[in-house]
Amino acid sequence: MTAPSHNQDTAQRRRGVLRTVWVVGAIALAIYVAFILSGVLNA
Repeated sequence: MTAPSHNQDTAQRRRGVLRTVWVVGAIALAIYVAFILSGVLNA
């Protein structure tokens, strides 16, 4: 049994961080679009 190499651990962590960034960005975009639409539709 071999321990995971430093490069594999870093790559896995980077994929997790990127996934988190995409999820947070999508949520922020959805809130932004909802705010704009609420202003347009309630005018």
